[in-house]
Amino acid sequence: MENNLLPAEKQRVSEARKVTWIGFFVNLVLSVGKILAGFWGRSSAMIADGVHSLSDFVTDLIVIIFIGISSKGKDENHQYGHGKFETFATMIISFALFIVAFGILWNGCVTVYESFHGKAIGRPSAIALWAALISIVVKEGLYWYTVIVGRRIDSPAVIANGWHHRSDALSSIGTLIGISGAMFLGDKWHILDPLASIVVSVFIFGVAYKLALPSIQELLEESLPAEVEKRIGELVMNVPGVKAFHHLRTRKNGHVFIIDIHIKVDKNISIVEAHDIATQVEQTMRRTFGDQTQTNVHVEPYYPKDGF
Repeated sequence: MENNLLPAEKQRVSEARKVTWIGFFVNLVLSVGKILAGFWGRSSAMIADGVHSLSDFVTDLIVIIFIGISSKGKDENHQYGHGKFETFATMIISFALFIVAFGILWNGCVTVYESFHGKAIGRPSAIALWAALISIVVKEGLYWYTVIVGRRIDSPAVIANGWHHRSDALSSIGTLIGISGAMFLGDKWHILDPLASIVVSVFIFGVAYKLALPSIQELLEESLPAEVEKRIGELVMNVPGVKAFHHLRTRKNGHVFIIDIHIKVDKNISIVEAHDIATQVEQTMRRTFGDQTQTNVHVEPYYPKDGF
């Protein structure tokens, strides 16, 4: 399957999988460590934090599977390629974050409710505190590494996975604050531990929303941003032989731009010349927006009286 990919696309897939596998094994160690620290350290916030890290396994696997599929070229059933698979993976990651956030919110609310009805909340111990500190440092570092790679290879799914790491770091910051307060401010403040998990869930909801919105917009075939379409128009009009253009339609397929456009050329030139102009338009789009940009050009004769 991947033998048919362009060299640049093979490199992109390789880098995406490398950074995701690294995240996968880091999450393995952190998840087990945080859940154990939560049980041993009597911290509901740390257990919730560990479950959050555990959810990263699912998203890592999604990226590893879908990034290879999305890089496939056209086939009989996918005439525009498989880029939407990566967009779909991003949406799944965002939905996973929504589920994780809701689970943490629910658990925290139940614990707070029970505490107001007489159930004692245990004082967390130092092991939970140290687990939170280690998690913050490791997951923030993993966030920057993943996002930098994702931006370099222009992979929404990898960037989304990086934000999943960041959400875990935010979760651990809230956990750290809650555990610290519960440990050092006395018995009345043990409730800070579950309250911290509630605050963290709100942050995670926000991250999930930021990831979900653009992926849903792309799956619903939303046009490229207005500034990009303006740039396309400028580039087309700079191609020698193009008199005018209209019916510009755009969309994204993963990281690939798809552009449909009608251009008007001198009605007296030959079919060969008109075809060459259309080819120059296609090449201009690929040079500007990437080798995999798909441009469909319809050529029409130019009549000044048409107003085009």
